[in-house]
Parts: sequence; structure tokens; C-alpha cells
Amino acid sequence: CQVACKELRNNRLFLKLLEAVLKTGNRMNDGTFRGGAQAFKLDTLLKLSDVKGTDGKTTLLHFVVLEIIRSEGIKAIRKAKESQKSSSIKLDDLHDSTRETEDRYHEIGLQVVSRLSSELENVKKAAIIDADSLTGTTAKLGYGLIKTRDLVTKTMKNVEEDRGFCETVKSFVQNAEADVMKLLEEEKKIVALVKSTGDYFHGNSGKDEGTRLFIVVRDFLIMVDKVCNEVRDTKKKSVKTQKQETPREASSSEPRPPPDFRQRLFPAIAERRMDDISSDDESP
Repeated sequence: CQVACKELRNNRLFLKLLEAVLKTGNRMNDGTFRGGAQAFKLDTLLKLSDVKGTDGKTTLLHFVVLEIIRSEGIKAIRKAKESQKSSSIKLDDLHDSTRETEDRYHEIGLQVVSRLSSELENVKKAAIIDADSLTGTTAKLGYGLIKTRDLVTKTMKNVEEDRGFCETVKSFVQNAEADVMKLLEEEKKIVALVKSTGDYFHGNSGKDEGTRLFIVVRDFLIMVDKVCNEVRDTKKKSVKTQKQETPREASSSEPRPPPDFRQRLFPAIAERRMDDISSDDESP
């Protein structure tokens, strides 16, 4: 849980996604009581696929992921151009055409976003933990220790026979007490850390949802992976269709610009680029 909390707080791409969702939501709700929000419950991430665009197919999650893909592609290529060296990016290819440039942004950005799930691997592991069961087990250990200690100090105190057994039990209780107390203190630290991590994202809402935070993020990562796969498949189908065109058809038709997915979304954000929605800062 400690490593998972650290991953959530420090993962640049995850924070950028949250920033994009927040700013997009504020843009859509501009002029209403919901506009100008500084934070949102992470549960909202699981509802992004429920918000459909004007085409009835493209969802708000698709919009955010596609814009992040383009933004990350631009950022990666820009860094490569600044360093003038890269093993995977051919800078000469960037100047062929606008379409090829956009395709390159898409290709590189998709690779970056697709790695998010693996970067938050410990968050997915933490989501499997049954927090209530662990808390209950720890509490039972503490209660059992108290009962055993009372047995030694009260019931067995005046037992004269087999003093060796009594001393052995007393020694066991003393050692177990140190271990159980350490375990209880560790549990308190983890619970506090998970709560502070939830407050970090929720804006000190005061509601403690425990490790459900990790479950929400895990399910969101599954959704992002699904969108990335859909985007990848769509791109493959597009390339296959282009290859099937005859040379005559290809030469007679004008190069089409890359599809602008913003036009499928909501009028309130259709004209906005990723530059307006998310910055390149390390945190929102």
C-alpha cells in the first residue's frame, strides 16, 4: 500500500490525465455551479465512458485519452529534436506532411499512454488486498494477546507446578506483545497514508474510503487500456484500408487531414486543443 500510494502521487502521466479530466469537466460546466472545481472524486473516472459525444459513439474518456496521446507524442518528439538523437524516432520523417506528423504524434503518444497500467502495477496489486480482513485479523491478534497476558498474570500466577511451563508462556507473551504492537502501529500508519492519499486527490473531502481508492484506479486503468487497444485497432484498420486503395484512387484523391475527434465531442470543448486542457507540469 505504501508503494502504491507513492505511485499514485508521483506518476506524471496519471496526474496529467486527472488534470485533463478536471479541466475538461470545468469547461463543459462553465457557467454552472459545477464549474471552477478544484478537485473531483476519483469515482468520476469510472463514469467517463458513460458520457457520449454528439456522434453517440465517442465517449469523454476517448476524447481525453486521444488528446493525451497527441500531447505525449508532441512532447516526446520535441525532446528528441532538442537532443538531436533518438533510437526510435526518425526526426527526418517529421517534415514529410501534416498527416504524417500527426500520425507520428499518435504512434509515439500511444506507446507512452499504453505504459500507464504497467507503471501503476503496485496500485493494481493493492486493489486485491482485502483491507477489512487484514484489519479484522490484526484486531483479533491484539485481543488474543490481551487474553493470553491475563491468563499468565492472573490464572497462572499462583501455579507452583511446572514453573518452567509458566515461564515459557510468559516469555512467549512478551515477545508476541512486541510483534503485535509493532503490527498495530504499522496498520495505523498505512491507514493514515491511504487516507492522506485519498485526500490528496479528493481535496480533503473528509470521507475515508480506505483501499477502495486503489480499486477505482485499477478499474480506470482497465478502461484506459481498452481505449488504447481500440485506438490501435482503429489505426490498423485505417492503414489497411489505405493500402487497399488503387494507385489511381490514391492519386486522384486529395490527402485527407487526420480525423479531428474533438468535432465528435461536445460543443463546449470542440474547439479546444490539449494545450488548453492539460499542461506539461509534473503535477496538476
